[in-house]
Amino acid sequence: MTKNKPRHPTSFQPHCCPRGDAASGGRNTLTRRTFLKGMGATALGSMALSGLSWPVLAGSDAENLVFQKTPLKVKPILVYSTPQRRPQTSWRAWGAIQTEEDASQEISRIQSELNDLRTKADFPVDFLPVARVRGAQDLSAVKDISSSDALLVYPAGGWMDVFHELGKAEKDMIFFCRHKSGPVYLWYEIISPRYLRQHTDSLAVKGVDDDDVVIDSQEEILWRLRSLSGLRNTLGTRILAVGGPGAWSQPKGVVPQLVREIWKYDIRTISYEELGQLIEEARADQKAVKKARQQAASYLKLPGTTLETQRQYVENAFLLEQVFKALLKKADCRAITINGCMGTIMPIAETSACLTLSTLNDAGCRAFCESDFVVIPSGILLANISGKPVFLNDPTYPHEGIITLAHCTAPRQMDGKKREPARIMTHFESDYGAAPKVEMSKGQKVTNIIPDFASKRWLGLLGEIVDAPFMPICRSQIDVRFSCDSQTLAKKMPGFHWMTGYGDYLREIGYALKRVNIEWDVLE
Repeated sequence: MTKNKPRHPTSFQPHCCPRGDAASGGRNTLTRRTFLKGMGATALGSMALSGLSWPVLAGSDAENLVFQKTPLKVKPILVYSTPQRRPQTSWRAWGAIQTEEDASQEISRIQSELNDLRTKADFPVDFLPVARVRGAQDLSAVKDISSSDALLVYPAGGWMDVFHELGKAEKDMIFFCRHKSGPVYLWYEIISPRYLRQHTDSLAVKGVDDDDVVIDSQEEILWRLRSLSGLRNTLGTRILAVGGPGAWSQPKGVVPQLVREIWKYDIRTISYEELGQLIEEARADQKAVKKARQQAASYLKLPGTTLETQRQYVENAFLLEQVFKALLKKADCRAITINGCMGTIMPIAETSACLTLSTLNDAGCRAFCESDFVVIPSGILLANISGKPVFLNDPTYPHEGIITLAHCTAPRQMDGKKREPARIMTHFESDYGAAPKVEMSKGQKVTNIIPDFASKRWLGLLGEIVDAPFMPICRSQIDVRFSCDSQTLAKKMPGFHWMTGYGDYLREIGYALKRVNIEWDVLE
C-alpha cells in the first residue's frame, strides 16, 4: 500500500466541518498538530484509550464483533376485581372480568396475543410471565417488576391504589384496554377522568399521558414497544470518539456534556496520535494488509459496485476498518465517531474514513463522521428503533417542496437488507480517499430528524426520495420531496446536520423523546 499524500490548501476551509469552537467563527482552522495539542488523549468527562498496541488488538478476534441490541424486557400485568354480590346496592363496576375463572381465561388470551407480538416484532423483546393483580397488596409478590424495562398493564378492573403503586416503580407503562377485542374492561371507561386526569380537567400523572393508552389494537402496542426498545438501547450508549467528542460550530464541551446528561452516554476517546501508531503497526502487519486487500477485492466484486478512485484507497479503508473494529472491541463500544475527518485522519490512514464508516454501518455498528454530538443521538435512536443503518447528512435550502441531502459516508444497506448500487469515488472536498456514492432508491419513504443545538427541540419530517443526482457536492446525495410548505420548513429548521433513515418512524421517535424531555415538532 503505497503512500499518496493529499494536498491541503491553507486559504480555503471546507464549509461542512468547522471547529467545534465558537471562537473559530465557523471556519475550520484545525490542523493535525493543533488538534493533537488541543485534544490530547482525552476530553472532559471521557475515558481515554492509551498504551495500546496492534499485536494485542489484532489478536482479539474483533472481526467477529457482533452489534446486537439488548432485548426489551416487558412485564404484562392483568389488574382485575372479583366483586361479591350484595343485596339492593351496586356491587360491581363495569367490565366483563368479574371472577377468577374470567381472569384465567383473559390471561390465556393475553399470552396468545403476546406470542403473536413476539413473532411480529422486528426488534428483540422478552415478555415476562403475566402477573395477576387484584389490589396493591398483590404487587409485593410480583418480583420481576424491578428487573423489567416496561410495564404492559391490562386494567380490566381494580382501583386507583394499584396504579398509584405501579407508578412508584418508575417504569415506562403502556395501558391496553379492551372494547371489542375481547371482554370489555372497566378502564375503557375511566382511565382518562379517574387516572390520567385524577378527577381534574388536566393530565395529572407524572410520566403517563394519553399516548400511553391503547384500545384493542395490537399494532398500537407493537410500535410503542419498538420505540421503547430503541430508547432502551440508546440510553447509556458507549461510543468511541476518535479525536474526542465535538459538536458542529458549538462551544467546546457544551453539547457532549448535554449528551451525557440527557442520554447518559459513556464517551470513550482515543487520540489521533494513538490511532496513528496503531495504523502504522497494522500497516507493518502483512496478515492485516493481506486481509484488507482481500476484503477490498470482495467488496468491489459486490453487484452494483463500481470503482472510480484508486484501489489502494479502498484497501486502506478496510485496513482502517480492522483497526476500528479492534478498538471498538477493546473499548466495549458499539458506536464510533470521528473528529477531524475533513483532513486530520487522511494523512494518518492514507485514505478518507468515508468508506470505512459506510461498511461499519452496514455491519450494524452506529458509525458517524464529524463527531457531531448535536446529531449523533438522533442517529443512534433512529437506528435502534428502525433496526436499519441511518444517513447523517448536510441539508440544503428547501424550495418548491424539495430539499437536497448529501454526505460522503452513506451506508448501502439502508433498508437493513439489500445493498444499494454504489460508485466508489473520492471524498468530494479533498478529492482524495474512498467514499461511496450510494444510489438510494427513488420512491423510498424516509424519516428525517433535525436536532437543535440546545437538545430541547427536534424537528421531524417525512419525505420521499425523488432523485439521486450527481452534483459537485458530497458524494451520496438525494433530493427529498416533502408535503409541508417550504418556507415553513426553512423557518423552523434548527441546528445543522440532519439524520435520515428508510421508513416512517416519526411516531416512535416522538414517543421516545417524551421520556428525555425533548420536544418533538413534526411538520405535516
